[in-house]
Amino acid sequence: MEPSDLAFVTNQELIAELMRRKTFLGVVVHSDTDWKGGQWGEERNFRVHFNGNLATEEASRLLSRVASYIDYHHC
Repeated sequence: MEPSDLAFVTNQELIAELMRRKTFLGVVVHSDTDWKGGQWGEERNFRVHFNGNLATEEASRLLSRVASYIDYHHC
């Protein structure tokens, strides 16, 4: 990759690009609002994106497995 191939894009543009790709098989989870540092606060809303490569049930199962992995390995 040449340095000129790199570009700065917004999170939304990056997510949209991933969702367009037929080769992307995964789930994107991100904060609903940009975090500017400081206190996290008590509650935070997140958004979840996945494309047609995963059915809703598959995306849900994937997120469940990730949650189990985090619980097991990061307690």
